[in-house]
Amino acid sequence: MGNTKIMDARCTKKKILRLNIDINYKTLTVMTYFERARDFQAMQDNNQVMEAFEKYYADNCIITEMPTREKREGKDAQRKAIEEWFELVEELHDSGVRSITADEENAITCCEVWYDATYKGMGRSKMEEVAIQKWEGDKIIEERFYYHSPG
Repeated sequence: MGNTKIMDARCTKKKILRLNIDINYKTLTVMTYFERARDFQAMQDNNQVMEAFEKYYADNCIITEMPTREKREGKDAQRKAIEEWFELVEELHDSGVRSITADEENAITCCEVWYDATYKGMGRSKMEEVAIQKWEGDKIIEERFYYHSPG
């Protein structure tokens, strides 16, 4: 198992640059927030949604659905919401990532994704979503979802 270390390095103008270093089996790997977000999305694209969730979400994460302002606090609450969403899905036809971007200095990533799914009792629908993630070390501590889901 790997250990995560967070190191501070002094930068110009008295700013602190956070470096996230994963140490696995004596191999030093430095992952940027962009790379973490890309790995998180790749795991989901490979049907490893819950594995990605367990790997990357902090226990004290705060998730906000911006269209409804619904807020979930804690990993257990978000896990339950993901499981409930999967219970609504009759068939997931396709999904994908349109773009990923990162603000490395402020530990923020942004992912634009889409889903084409048939929902139980509601029919087929295509949804586009933007997720903005605030990171602390190698964990997502805050996430806000922006989307329009045709009703």
